[in-house]
Amino acid sequence: MNNYELLRQIGQGAFGKALLARARGDGGGVCVVKEVNLRKMSAREREASQKEVVLLSHMKHPNIVSFITAFQESVCLYIVMEYCDGGDLMKRIHMQKGQPFTEEQIMGWFVQICLGLKHIHDRKVLHRDIKAQNIFLAHGGLRVKLGDFGIAKRLNRDIWSLGCVLYELCTLKHPFEACSLRQLVASICRGRYAPVPAHFSTGLRQLIGQLFKVRPRERPSINSLLKLPVLESRIKQHLPTEVLEEEFSHTVLHNQRPAESNRCPQNHGAQPRAPERPQVKPPRPERREAFPNPRDAPRMSLNVY
Repeated sequence: MNNYELLRQIGQGAFGKALLARARGDGGGVCVVKEVNLRKMSAREREASQKEVVLLSHMKHPNIVSFITAFQESVCLYIVMEYCDGGDLMKRIHMQKGQPFTEEQIMGWFVQICLGLKHIHDRKVLHRDIKAQNIFLAHGGLRVKLGDFGIAKRLNRDIWSLGCVLYELCTLKHPFEACSLRQLVASICRGRYAPVPAHFSTGLRQLIGQLFKVRPRERPSINSLLKLPVLESRIKQHLPTEVLEEEFSHTVLHNQRPAESNRCPQNHGAQPRAPERPQVKPPRPERREAFPNPRDAPRMSLNVY
C-alpha cells in the first residue's frame, strides 16, 4: 500500500472495507482500494475473490467500473478500482426523499445498466449481486457503471435482480418487503408486488412484469431486452460508435467478422443478411426454479433506505 495515500473509508463489508485513496507520484488520481481480509474467508471464498480479480481485469466497458490493479500484502488482498464520484444508486435513490425520478432519467440509467450486463453475459460471466448498492454513478450522474463482481450459476437470477433495480428506480422502494423471512420468501414465490405508479408508461410497466416472471425460462435474456424499442432507441446515446459496433458484432460469441454479424441498434441502412446459426448440440434440460434462491432473499430485500 506504499503506492497509495489513503484518504478515508467509504464502505464496509463482511470481509473488508473500501478505501478512497490517491496514487502517489506525479498526476496521481483518486481511486478506490477494496481491502479484503483473506484470513476471515474460507478456502472457497478466497478462491472466489481471486476469480473476481481475474474477471474484473478482463471487463473493459464504459458501463463497468474500471479495474486498475490488484496485489496481496500479508493476509489482505487489495483490488484497486476506478472511483465513481456520484456514489452508488442506493444513495441516489435515498436522496430523492420520496420525489420520483422522471421516466426519461430512469430509462437512461437502465439502458446503461443493461449494456454493462450485456458485456458481462456475452463473455459467459454472470454477476452475483446486482442491486442498487453495486451500481455506481459517474460524470455528474450521467454515466452508470456496474461494480462488485462475483460468480453465479444462473443467468436468469441476474435478470430478476435487474427487475428489482428498475422497480426501485420507479417507486423508490423494494418490490418485495415483509416482516419476516418466511413472508418475504412467500411473496417472492408468488411474484406479488405493489404495482408501479400509473403515470409511468405501459411499456415500462410491462417491462417490469417481464423481468419478474416467476419461471426463470420465461424471463428475457439481456440481448432480448436491448432489442425492445424502448431500450434500443437509447443505446446510441450512451456508447461511442466504435464500442457500439464491437458490442453488437457478436465477435465475442461466435468469432465472426463484424460484416457477418447482426445489425447494430437503430441501423436504418441496408439490412445485412442474417448470420447462419452455428450447429450446436441441444442443451441439457435444466431443473426449473420457481423463484430465485431463498438464501438470496435477505440480501435482496433488507437494504432499507
